Amino acid sequence: MTNQMNRHYSQATAISALIVNHNAGSLLSDCVNAALGQVQQITIVDNASTDTSIADLNTRFPNNDQIKIIHSDINLGFSAGCNLGLKSINTPYILFLNPDCILQPNTIQNMSDTIESNEKIGMVGGYLINPDGTEQGGGRRAIPTPWRAFVRAFGLYRLEKFWPQMFFDFHLDKKPLPKLPIEVEAISGALMLVRHNAIETVGNWDKGYFLHCEDLDWCMRFRLKGWKIFFVPNAPVIHYRGTCSHARPFFVTWHKHKGMLRFYQKFFRHKYPKILMICVTCGIWLRFAATVLFHSTRYLYQLATFKHG
Repeated sequence: MTNQMNRHYSQATAISALIVNHNAGSLLSDCVNAALGQVQQITIVDNASTDTSIADLNTRFPNNDQIKIIHSDINLGFSAGCNLGLKSINTPYILFLNPDCILQPNTIQNMSDTIESNEKIGMVGGYLINPDGTEQGGGRRAIPTPWRAFVRAFGLYRLEKFWPQMFFDFHLDKKPLPKLPIEVEAISGALMLVRHNAIETVGNWDKGYFLHCEDLDWCMRFRLKGWKIFFVPNAPVIHYRGTCSHARPFFVTWHKHKGMLRFYQKFFRHKYPKILMICVTCGIWLRFAATVLFHSTRYLYQLATFKHG
C-alpha cells in the first residue's frame, strides 16, 4: 500500500493542470475541486471573465498554494490563453482541462500510466461523457480531412460497412468503446495530458485559432513530428459542453467556422484538388449561414414567446 501511495504521489507531482476560464460560473470551482489531489499544481488563465467564477473560486479555496490564477485584461481566446499559462509551468506533464469538465477518481492516474508506458506517446485523452453518462463526440476521433468531411456532409459514411477505407467516418464515438488504451489520430482539447518535452519539439498552440479546431491543429502537428496520440477509455470526465459559450452563440459560431477554414487551408490546401478545396470552403460558409439562421430563428421565437407569455 505504501509503495502504491508513493507512486501516486510521484506521478501527481509531475503533472500541472492548466485551465483557461471565461465565464464558467460555479463549474470552475467544481472542476478545480475534482482536480485537486490528482495533480500537483493548477494554473488558471482567466480570459477577462465578467461573472463570479474567479470570486467563487477564491471563496471556496482561500489561500490555496496549489492554485495559481493569471488574469488577462482581454479575452485572448483558448490557444493564446494556453500559451500564456504554459510560460509559468515547468512540470514534465501538463493537463489541459476545460473548466466545464469534472474529473472522476483515478482519471489522471490512468492517463499518466498510459503516457508513461511509451516514451513516443506525446499526448493522451480521456473518455468524455455527457451528464447522462453517454459518450460525447470528440474524445476519440480521426482527422476530418476534406474527403472525410465530404463523406460526412453528404451521408456517404453509411457506406462504410461496404467500403470502410473509402467511406470512413471520423466520428469514432459511434464505434464500440475499446477495453484498452488505443492510438488515435486526434483527441479533444477539453482533456489532454501532454509531455512538456513534446511541446518543445512541436511548438505551442496556434494562436491564430480563437476558439475551436486548435486541438485538431495541435494533434496534426504532434503526429507530423512523430509523436503518438492515445485515447484512454478508463479515464472518464463529465463534460458540460458549451457552458461558456451558450450566452454568445453567434460569436462562437463565427470563430468555429473561421477555425475550420484555417485548419483546412493550413494542412490540406496543397494536398487536395483545388475544386475539392473550393467545395470545402463553400460548405463551411454554407454551414455557417445555416447555423446563424437557426440561432436567429430560435432567438426570435423565444423573444415572441416571452412577449406573449
